[in-house]
Amino acid sequence: MCGRFAITSPPEAVRAFFGYAEHPNFPPRYNIAPTQPIPIICARREAEGATRHFQLARWGFLPGFVKDVQKFPLILNARAETLAEKPSFRAALRRRRCLVPADGWYEWRANLKGPKTPFLFRRAGGGLLAFAGLWETFIDPSGAEIDTACIVTTMANGATAAIHDRMPALIEREDFDAWLDPDETRPPRLNLLRPAAEGAIEFFAIGAAVNRVANDGPEIQTPADC
Repeated sequence: MCGRFAITSPPEAVRAFFGYAEHPNFPPRYNIAPTQPIPIICARREAEGATRHFQLARWGFLPGFVKDVQKFPLILNARAETLAEKPSFRAALRRRRCLVPADGWYEWRANLKGPKTPFLFRRAGGGLLAFAGLWETFIDPSGAEIDTACIVTTMANGATAAIHDRMPALIEREDFDAWLDPDETRPPRLNLLRPAAEGAIEFFAIGAAVNRVANDGPEIQTPADC
């Protein structure tokens, strides 16, 4: 499960890392919640070949066959192990794979007594992460279009399993093109959806203020504060 994450790197640093064509300007967001707009990177086939593009999508995937949005459960995550078997993801897995930029994500550990303890997970030593994702354009009965997305999850690696049994599937920079490949004649590279290498992710407990702070983030503690 990945139900909250953060993207706090400067816009130009994100653009340099992911190599998309646009120059979006967006503020740091320390606690992104479901149904909010999230940045995604996708690839399109153009005259000069496949190029990467930035766009926004609602975090909460809606398959094209949905008739009543109010009755359809919010899809934040898609399990890598069953991705190819689910009708909800069939079209997006073939044609609309994406990357979700992030600096970290949050999980909560249950305690014997008292409230759950929030933990921040991030790249060891800091730096950007790329979550594997899927996106879909949903058209409501009035004809209005909304781009929606979800994050693909996989089994936790050895260290992070101490807090939660799942984690976002992380796509490394050298595999961006393989995951985003817009050529529908080639099957998606599902082998890329695997737990992070041991030592690649660090995590630490943070203050409970993460439950209250939406996007401004000053109350979220750093390792030195914990």
